[in-house]
Amino acid sequence: MNKFLSTSIGRKVIMAITGFFLITFLLVHLGINLSLFWGKEAFNGASEFMATNGVIQVMQYVLAAGFIMHILLGIRLELKNRASRSVKYVMNKPSENASLASRNMIITGILVLLFLILHLKDFFVQLKFNAKGGFDTDYDLVTALFKSPLYTALYVLAFVLLGIHLSHGFQSAFQSTGANYNKFKACIKNTGIAFSILIAVGFSSIALYFFFI
Repeated sequence: MNKFLSTSIGRKVIMAITGFFLITFLLVHLGINLSLFWGKEAFNGASEFMATNGVIQVMQYVLAAGFIMHILLGIRLELKNRASRSVKYVMNKPSENASLASRNMIITGILVLLFLILHLKDFFVQLKFNAKGGFDTDYDLVTALFKSPLYTALYVLAFVLLGIHLSHGFQSAFQSTGANYNKFKACIKNTGIAFSILIAVGFSSIALYFFFI
Protein backbone atom coordinates (compact mmCIF):
# COMPACT_ATOMS: atom_id res chain seq x y z
CA MET A 1 0.00 0.00 0.00
CA ASN A 2 2.84 2.39 0.88
CA LYS A 3 4.45 1.65 -2.49
CA PHE A 4 1.15 2.34 -4.25
CA LEU A 5 0.73 5.67 -2.44
CA SER A 6 4.29 6.64 -3.30
CA THR A 7 3.36 6.82 -6.99
CA SER A 8 1.54 9.71 -8.64
CA ILE A 9 -1.07 7.33 -10.09
CA GLY A 10 -1.66 5.74 -6.69
CA ARG A 11 -2.23 9.07 -5.00
CA LYS A 12 -4.61 10.16 -7.76
CA VAL A 13 -6.64 6.96 -7.43
CA ILE A 14 -6.95 7.41 -3.65
CA MET A 15 -7.89 11.03 -4.24
CA ALA A 16 -10.62 9.87 -6.63
CA ILE A 17 -11.96 7.22 -4.24
CA THR A 18 -12.12 9.62 -1.29
CA GLY A 19 -13.63 12.20 -3.64
CA PHE A 20 -16.45 9.81 -4.65
CA PHE A 21 -17.07 9.10 -0.99
CA LEU A 22 -17.34 12.80 -0.21
CA ILE A 23 -19.65 13.35 -3.19
CA THR A 24 -21.98 10.69 -1.82
CA PHE A 25 -21.87 12.29 1.62
CA LEU A 26 -22.79 15.69 0.18
CA LEU A 27 -25.87 14.24 -1.52
CA VAL A 28 -27.00 12.55 1.70
CA HIS A 29 -26.28 15.67 3.74
CA LEU A 30 -28.21 17.85 1.29
CA GLY A 31 -31.16 15.47 1.43
CA ILE A 32 -31.25 15.71 5.21
CA ASN A 33 -30.91 19.50 5.20
CA LEU A 34 -33.74 19.81 2.70
CA SER A 35 -36.02 18.29 5.34
CA LEU A 36 -35.79 21.71 7.04
CA PHE A 37 -38.34 22.87 4.45
CA TRP A 38 -40.77 20.25 5.75
CA GLY A 39 -40.68 21.71 9.24
CA LYS A 40 -39.35 21.08 12.72
CA GLU A 41 -40.67 17.54 13.14
CA ALA A 42 -39.21 16.30 9.85
CA PHE A 43 -35.75 17.75 10.44
CA ASN A 44 -35.58 16.68 14.09
CA GLY A 45 -36.58 13.16 13.06
CA ALA A 46 -33.85 13.03 10.43
CA SER A 47 -31.32 14.47 12.88
CA GLU A 48 -32.22 11.90 15.53
CA PHE A 49 -31.86 9.07 13.03
CA MET A 50 -28.38 10.31 12.09
CA ALA A 51 -27.41 10.56 15.75
CA THR A 52 -28.63 7.11 16.77
CA ASN A 53 -27.91 4.92 13.74
CA GLY A 54 -24.87 2.71 14.46
CA VAL A 55 -23.71 2.51 10.85
CA ILE A 56 -23.81 6.28 10.44
CA GLN A 57 -21.92 6.78 13.69
CA VAL A 58 -19.10 4.57 12.42
CA MET A 59 -19.14 6.11 8.96
CA GLN A 60 -18.70 9.63 10.31
CA TYR A 61 -15.20 8.69 11.45
CA VAL A 62 -14.48 6.98 8.14
CA LEU A 63 -15.65 10.19 6.45
CA ALA A 64 -13.36 12.31 8.64
CA ALA A 65 -10.38 10.09 7.80
CA GLY A 66 -11.24 10.16 4.09
CA PHE A 67 -11.62 13.93 4.12
CA ILE A 68 -8.26 14.46 5.82
CA MET A 69 -6.57 12.07 3.37
CA HIS A 70 -8.25 13.82 0.44
CA ILE A 71 -6.95 17.21 1.55
CA LEU A 72 -3.41 16.08 2.31
CA LEU A 73 -3.06 14.16 -0.94
CA GLY A 74 -4.61 17.03 -2.87
CA ILE A 75 -2.13 19.54 -1.50
CA ARG A 76 0.79 17.18 -2.12
CA LEU A 77 -0.27 16.47 -5.70
CA GLU A 78 -0.85 20.11 -6.51
CA LEU A 79 2.52 21.17 -5.14
CA LYS A 80 4.27 18.42 -7.09
CA ASN A 81 2.39 19.35 -10.27
CA ARG A 82 3.31 23.00 -9.91
CA ALA A 83 6.94 22.13 -9.32
CA SER A 84 7.05 19.98 -12.47
CA ARG A 85 5.48 22.57 -14.80
CA SER A 86 7.39 25.07 -16.84
CA VAL A 87 7.05 28.31 -14.89
CA LYS A 88 7.30 30.44 -18.03
CA TYR A 89 4.59 28.48 -19.84
CA VAL A 90 2.18 28.71 -16.95
CA MET A 91 2.82 32.39 -16.38
CA ASN A 92 2.33 33.30 -20.03
CA LYS A 93 -0.79 31.24 -20.79
CA PRO A 94 -2.50 30.25 -17.52
CA SER A 95 -6.01 30.30 -18.98
CA GLU A 96 -5.02 27.96 -21.81
CA ASN A 97 -3.33 25.44 -19.52
CA ALA A 98 -6.27 24.75 -17.24
CA SER A 99 -9.68 25.98 -16.16
CA LEU A 100 -10.17 28.52 -13.40
CA ALA A 101 -11.44 25.77 -11.09
CA SER A 102 -8.50 23.44 -11.71
CA ARG A 103 -5.94 26.23 -11.21
CA ASN A 104 -7.39 27.09 -7.82
CA MET A 105 -8.14 23.67 -6.32
CA ILE A 106 -5.83 24.23 -3.35
CA ILE A 107 -7.28 27.68 -2.64
CA THR A 108 -10.91 26.59 -2.81
CA GLY A 109 -10.13 23.40 -0.88
CA ILE A 110 -8.41 25.24 1.97
CA LEU A 111 -11.13 27.90 2.19
CA VAL A 112 -13.82 25.22 2.33
CA LEU A 113 -11.80 23.42 5.03
CA LEU A 114 -11.63 26.59 7.13
CA PHE A 115 -15.39 26.98 6.85
CA LEU A 116 -15.87 23.31 7.70
CA ILE A 117 -14.05 23.83 10.99
CA LEU A 118 -16.45 26.66 11.83
CA HIS A 119 -19.39 24.58 10.63
CA LEU A 120 -18.39 21.62 12.83
CA LYS A 121 -18.03 23.89 15.86
CA ASP A 122 -21.45 25.47 15.39
CA PHE A 123 -23.40 22.41 14.22
CA PHE A 124 -21.69 19.06 14.78
CA VAL A 125 -20.27 19.75 18.24
CA GLN A 126 -23.50 21.32 19.43
CA LEU A 127 -25.69 18.50 18.12
CA LYS A 128 -23.26 15.67 18.89
CA PHE A 129 -22.88 16.59 22.53
CA ASN A 130 -26.49 17.68 22.90
CA ALA A 131 -25.54 21.22 23.87
CA LYS A 132 -27.73 22.98 21.29
CA GLY A 133 -26.58 26.35 22.63
CA GLY A 134 -29.65 26.65 24.83
CA PHE A 135 -32.11 25.81 22.05
CA ASP A 136 -34.82 23.20 22.57
CA THR A 137 -34.30 21.21 19.36
CA ASP A 138 -31.83 20.70 16.52
CA TYR A 139 -34.19 22.57 14.21
CA ASP A 140 -34.19 25.62 16.48
CA LEU A 141 -30.40 25.68 16.63
CA VAL A 142 -29.92 25.38 12.87
CA THR A 143 -32.54 27.94 11.88
CA ALA A 144 -31.26 30.39 14.52
CA LEU A 145 -27.75 30.27 13.06
CA PHE A 146 -29.16 31.14 9.66
CA LYS A 147 -30.56 34.36 11.12
CA SER A 148 -27.01 35.69 11.44
CA PRO A 149 -26.06 37.81 8.37
CA LEU A 150 -22.35 37.02 8.81
CA TYR A 151 -22.81 33.28 9.23
CA THR A 152 -25.26 33.07 6.33
CA ALA A 153 -22.90 35.03 4.06
CA LEU A 154 -19.97 32.75 4.99
CA TYR A 155 -22.16 29.68 4.50
CA VAL A 156 -23.26 30.71 1.02
CA LEU A 157 -19.72 31.75 0.04
CA ALA A 158 -18.34 28.41 1.25
CA PHE A 159 -20.77 26.41 -0.86
CA VAL A 160 -20.15 28.57 -3.93
CA LEU A 161 -16.44 27.83 -3.50
CA LEU A 162 -17.24 24.16 -2.94
CA GLY A 163 -19.27 24.17 -6.16
CA ILE A 164 -16.27 25.60 -8.04
CA HIS A 165 -14.04 22.95 -6.45
CA LEU A 166 -16.45 20.17 -7.39
CA SER A 167 -16.82 21.35 -10.99
CA HIS A 168 -13.26 20.21 -11.60
CA GLY A 169 -12.95 17.53 -8.91
CA PHE A 170 -15.91 15.51 -10.21
CA GLN A 171 -14.35 15.15 -13.67
CA SER A 172 -10.89 14.59 -12.24
CA ALA A 173 -12.12 11.69 -10.10
CA PHE A 174 -13.44 9.80 -13.14
CA GLN A 175 -10.34 10.59 -15.15
CA SER A 176 -8.04 9.28 -12.40
CA THR A 177 -9.85 5.95 -12.16
CA GLY A 178 -9.92 5.35 -15.92
CA ALA A 179 -13.64 4.58 -16.06
CA ASN A 180 -13.85 4.98 -19.85
CA TYR A 181 -13.24 8.69 -19.29
CA ASN A 182 -12.50 9.62 -22.91
CA LYS A 183 -15.59 7.83 -24.21
CA PHE A 184 -17.91 9.57 -21.74
CA LYS A 185 -15.92 12.77 -21.26
CA ALA A 186 -18.69 15.14 -22.36
CA CYS A 187 -21.31 13.35 -20.25
CA ILE A 188 -19.05 13.31 -17.18
CA LYS A 189 -18.20 16.99 -17.64
CA ASN A 190 -21.86 18.01 -17.90
CA THR A 191 -22.85 15.81 -14.97
CA GLY A 192 -20.04 17.32 -12.90
CA ILE A 193 -21.19 20.84 -13.69
CA ALA A 194 -24.80 19.96 -12.88
CA PHE A 195 -23.76 18.32 -9.61
CA SER A 196 -21.63 21.29 -8.55
CA ILE A 197 -24.53 23.66 -9.23
CA LEU A 198 -26.93 21.38 -7.33
CA ILE A 199 -24.69 21.38 -4.26
CA ALA A 200 -23.95 25.11 -4.33
CA VAL A 201 -27.55 26.18 -4.99
CA GLY A 202 -29.11 23.49 -2.79
CA PHE A 203 -27.24 24.32 0.40
CA SER A 204 -27.20 28.07 -0.24
CA SER A 205 -30.95 28.23 -0.86
CA ILE A 206 -31.62 26.64 2.54
CA ALA A 207 -29.53 29.22 4.36
CA LEU A 208 -31.00 32.14 2.41
CA TYR A 209 -34.57 30.93 2.88
CA PHE A 210 -34.29 30.78 6.67
CA PHE A 211 -32.40 34.06 6.75
CA PHE A 212 -35.13 35.97 4.95
CA ILE A 213 -38.27 34.38 6.41
